[in-house]
Amino acid sequence: MNFKTTLLLSALVAAVAVFASTASATYPGDVGRLAFGMSVGGNVDIYSVLRNGHDLRRLTTDPAFDICPAFAPNGKTTAFCSNRTGAFEIWTMDKFGTNQRQLTHLEARATFPDVSPDGTKIAFGTSGLAGDPNSEIFVANLDGSDLVRLTNAGSGANSYPAWSPNGKQIAFTSTRTGNEQVFLMNPDGSAQTQLTSDPCDHDQVPDWSPDGSKIAYEDECTGNGDIYVMNADGSHQTRLTTDESDDFAPAWSPDGNQIAFLSLVDGPRNVYVINADGAGMHRVSPSDGSQFAPAWQPLGAGADG
Repeated sequence: MNFKTTLLLSALVAAVAVFASTASATYPGDVGRLAFGMSVGGNVDIYSVLRNGHDLRRLTTDPAFDICPAFAPNGKTTAFCSNRTGAFEIWTMDKFGTNQRQLTHLEARATFPDVSPDGTKIAFGTSGLAGDPNSEIFVANLDGSDLVRLTNAGSGANSYPAWSPNGKQIAFTSTRTGNEQVFLMNPDGSAQTQLTSDPCDHDQVPDWSPDGSKIAYEDECTGNGDIYVMNADGSHQTRLTTDESDDFAPAWSPDGNQIAFLSLVDGPRNVYVINADGAGMHRVSPSDGSQFAPAWQPLGAGADG
């Protein structure tokens, strides 16, 4: 089990005694707010902030564990995961945190949702469904109906789905060949293809550039996690971060110019942003509370995100 997964599992155990864990595709458009889970006063909720770190807003207030936000393409709806019912399920809310409703009722561990580009489907990872301990990727309608499994329980742990901007492919990670690698598949689960093949793990989380030509991902071949980008066919794998800390969970900005991610470079796990060429790394999150995978909002309709 790699370091980031261990951190997430430890946090969940601490949050819920009965429990034993930012990919969301970025769509073209104006740049809105960054959303991420954050621990404040021992409680983990979802917050959003402007990309300059100003105007922090708390979106969830439940005493449970709320993380892994993902914006719909119009920027108005946010999917997220929460264990407020006793098991991690997928929820949705509007961009201001109102109208929260439970989407899945699996009584398993459903995490890291991603909304399809047409706004009608949602993909997510689930483990513990019907007693199956394996992590699998499912897709459902945005109202929770028509649940379909896309990956097979006999092919390793499958996690972190991310729709391509044109809706024709889903990037994800899988341990089916040993280490956690980045794969692609069609939205119906067919044509599953491996993109990375080095002996290192590739953990939270792959994300597409808005034009669909590139995928950002995490790679641990340097001994700690770094942010890489590659072409959508797996070629030209390029390292962006070079610090000696752990960097992971990339989220591409809707204008394609920047990538947000998590880093431990200053000690606590915080949200940082770099330019798409790897330059200009800077912290944007305004708190030292431990933070979780970010998502970047297409501005959508309405002012101020």
